[in-house]
Formats: sequence, structure tokens, C-alpha cells
Amino acid sequence: MTIPHWLPESADAGKTAAMEDLDAQLSLLWRRARAISRQLTRSVHPDLEPAAYGLLSVLMNEGQMRLTELARHIGVGKPSISRQVSLLAGIGLVQKDDDPVDGRAQLITLTEAGRAKMAAIQSGRQQAFHDRLQGWSEAELSALAALLAKLNGEYDN
Repeated sequence: MTIPHWLPESADAGKTAAMEDLDAQLSLLWRRARAISRQLTRSVHPDLEPAAYGLLSVLMNEGQMRLTELARHIGVGKPSISRQVSLLAGIGLVQKDDDPVDGRAQLITLTEAGRAKMAAIQSGRQQAFHDRLQGWSEAELSALAALLAKLNGEYDN
């Protein structure tokens, strides 16, 4: 087995194979998550881009924020977020209010309709997730959560 360029020369074949298997499994999970995100986005409104669901989720979980903060959370440029916010405002899911601290900025907030739509979608998503994991033991769920937390922590470094 050839050791990939990104692994140190000292990496053994077993660890290399485990890393490649992990990479394949995470890639599959991410593809499935993107497909679910597309479905959820279409259930909100047929004209929304998939990133709009993420935008709504951030607002649901974090509360109101400026456009620049929202763009930073999503990891998308401000022009893209601005277009999506305008569409979401047009269909009544978010509202834009002047920032009382800086009149030049706007705060983006979910409307009541936006919160209700997101609550219904998140409830359905959570139920589907629970259904898929019904056969897992508490120990398996805890181990997966701990390992994912450890992996996510690596991105904070």
C-alpha cells in the first residue's frame, strides 16, 4: 500500500487503511446530509437554494444577527447571503430591521412564520434521525457523539 502524501512517512498500513475508510464513510455521510438539506430546503419553499436552510437554521439556533455575522456563520459571501435573505424576507420567513447600535446595518430575524416552519421541519428531521438510530444502544450513541465532538474540536485548533 502506498502511503498518501498527506500522511507522515511513519504511518503504518493499518492506520492508513483506517483513515481511508473513515474518509469514505464521512464523504458518504456528507453527501447524504447535502441531499437531505436539499429536500428540507424545497419543503420550506421551492425557490430556495440549499444554503438558505442553513441560514434559517443559524437564525433559529443563534437568534437575530447582522448580515455579515450570518455570512461568517454560513461560510458564504455577503452578496450570496444578501440575495437569500431578500428572498426569505419576500416569502415572509425572515425580517430585516435596522440595527439600533449601527443604523447603517440591519439585523436579520426569523418571523413567527419562519420559526413555525423551521420548528416543524426540525421536528420531522429529528424524528427521522431517531428512527434511523432506534436500534443503537446508549453506549454506541454516546461513543459516536464523543468521537464526533473530538473530530469537531480538531477544526477549532
